[in-house]
Amino acid sequence: LSQTLFLENPLPRRYRPNNINIPDFFLTTLSILFSSSFSSASLKPYFPKIPFLASSRSRRFLQIPSMSVSNPNNRRRFANPDSLSDWLKPRLPSDSFSSWGVKPGTKNVHNLWLEISQGETSLADSTPPIRTVNVATVKIIGKNNRVLIESHQELSDGTVRSRHRPLSEKMKPDESPDSAVLRAIREELGSIAGGEVRIVSGSYREKVEERCSASYPGLPARYMLYSVDAIVDGLPDDDFVTEEGDEYGDSEDKKVADQAVTVRKHFWKWVSPDSVEL
Repeated sequence: LSQTLFLENPLPRRYRPNNINIPDFFLTTLSILFSSSFSSASLKPYFPKIPFLASSRSRRFLQIPSMSVSNPNNRRRFANPDSLSDWLKPRLPSDSFSSWGVKPGTKNVHNLWLEISQGETSLADSTPPIRTVNVATVKIIGKNNRVLIESHQELSDGTVRSRHRPLSEKMKPDESPDSAVLRAIREELGSIAGGEVRIVSGSYREKVEERCSASYPGLPARYMLYSVDAIVDGLPDDDFVTEEGDEYGDSEDKKVADQAVTVRKHFWKWVSPDSVEL
């Protein structure tokens, strides 16, 4: 009917206000709107999920209760450790959060606040929060292809934390993996290794691990691992110990740093390459 009226009267519709059929006009408008919304929905871009590249050990992350992520790209910042603590308490199991800095081998909320303020760690605004850390890992190769691992650490509170992994270090903001590797070797082995550092060509690897944090029980963590193999001259052939410097020496808030749990000693041992998982 609307098409017939249009053909019978060649004047544009704006000059024919008395001839407009309101029901037909309304239905035509709805039809156009429905067609437009259908087209826009069908053309909605597809965002693929990031592949899960975790080891069998890290798949324990999948056993964590389902998480409700309000905005995974919203990274939280906090004025002080108290504000971070207030934000975390309702988002984590109370028994887990209360064990931070109390359970042997764990760190406390001051550590996490320092990591966030220095840009080494980010927290997603989710329930529970997800801690994301970029980590440089170095598989140091010695005689007979043995691999150097950190067997355990002695912390400032007198407790011991088991490690059994190659040398690793949280990366600084905008730090490249190769710079982080050299810094990690200098900070954790510098007191005993005075020789040349050679990165093995073609050994660079990237990997994502998702698991609960050992330092912060109950807090899920996503580790972006950047790994290389290296040869470091001057290291002892037998097991040895190195001492950590001031872990938070570059922190602007010394009062917070003084309340954090820090690493005092690193205990190193050589193992067969088959016993090392990267």
